[in-house]
Amino acid sequence: MADVLSWNLQLRVKDGHLDDARTLMAEMVEATRGEKGTLGYEWFLSEDGSACHIQERFQDSEAALAHLGNFGANFADRFLGCFEPTGLTAYGEPSEDARAALDGFGAAYLGTLGGFS
Repeated sequence: MADVLSWNLQLRVKDGHLDDARTLMAEMVEATRGEKGTLGYEWFLSEDGSACHIQERFQDSEAALAHLGNFGANFADRFLGCFEPTGLTAYGEPSEDARAALDGFGAAYLGTLGGFS
């Protein structure tokens, strides 16, 4: 599990875009379900529908980069129309390329200290 990379992306749902966000989420979940190396992909929404968090977990940086490539090619424009990123915390030891990609979201990094899953 030393290569596992995960993150929590925090978002603000833009006013008037909650229904669009729900539709987009369903499409993104289905697309991500088939990605090799994706270990987990879960979306969470606040009770008032104003905040969303996405928990993502990948077997390694290569799988994370493949996911980010799919996101950029297929969903980024619509995603940014529905959401405003407010924070990203990455967990693990990303490769230089993965770190460069996550830096674009203003990532904060937490390295592995211990534990198991």
